[in-house]
Amino acid sequence: MIYALALGGLILLLASGDLLVRGAISLAANLGISPLLMGLIIVGFGTSAPELIIGVEAALTGAPGVALGNIVGSNIANVLLVLGAPALIAPVAFDRSGVMRHILVMLGVSLIFAALAFGGVFGFQQGVMLLAMLAGFLFYSIRNHQLETPPVLDMLRTDVALGGIAGRTHSSLFAGAMAAGGMAGLVLGAKLLIDGAVAIARMLEVGEDVIGLSMVAAGTSLPELATTLAAARRRHPDVALGNVIGSNIFNILAVMGITAAIAPAPVPQRFLVLDFPVMLAAAAVLLAFAITRRPIGRGAGAAFLLAYALYMILLFRLGGV
Repeated sequence: MIYALALGGLILLLASGDLLVRGAISLAANLGISPLLMGLIIVGFGTSAPELIIGVEAALTGAPGVALGNIVGSNIANVLLVLGAPALIAPVAFDRSGVMRHILVMLGVSLIFAALAFGGVFGFQQGVMLLAMLAGFLFYSIRNHQLETPPVLDMLRTDVALGGIAGRTHSSLFAGAMAAGGMAGLVLGAKLLIDGAVAIARMLEVGEDVIGLSMVAAGTSLPELATTLAAARRRHPDVALGNVIGSNIFNILAVMGITAAIAPAPVPQRFLVLDFPVMLAAAAVLLAFAITRRPIGRGAGAAFLLAYALYMILLFRLGGV
């Protein structure tokens, strides 16, 4: 029963997140919002909506370990899983302008996130700090008109990877209803998934943070994974870079910032020993590929997936399974 509860919540999250993004993009197009804002804010926040809703729900229901685990685990999965899988189909290239800058921002934000974790808790002060960084990040990006990550905009304009969300513009009323329905579904799906995840953690006698790092994190990364696999099949694997970089930045600054501002999230000691180092190592490896401009090919993609599998095994072993 509890597995069905968690699975039902995950399915509802995926469907609702897709509905939210579809409605938001149609609404943005009808209102004449620029492609920059559409790609950066609408899609960026839209694809991070499941993580955000789960973080808030977990904080409000007294399961902060799920919230923190979801953010760290999602950022790990986004690099090792979401980039590793499409690389088996087509190489993920680093020849787009601005990719280096975006990866450096992602790594810098990740380092600040890890440094704050050594304080032992993400409280209101840390949450406000992350949200202030988010505001500065958005202001700088919009002012310079350069954060418009080409892979993300290609996805929106050519309708290659998302199966039609950019290709059809609904009326503003219908688009607004889609976005509202998607948000409502996210709230309900998050509650079901959190309830199921906490019950599973107790049944398996592992910490809630372990479930957040594994099942919940992998689940909220499924939309990005589905998108990048579809893009790879159509020989547009570079779409994955925009998804991963933008999602990881928003997960830390927006999701953790809002969650910590609502309720404190203690940092288990094991996060500092295993999970944060793995997250930083994944970001550093991505930067190394960008510096050398070497594509992530099939061999590297297989290594990414193997690393993710080994991390999952180690995670559950340390978690007490």
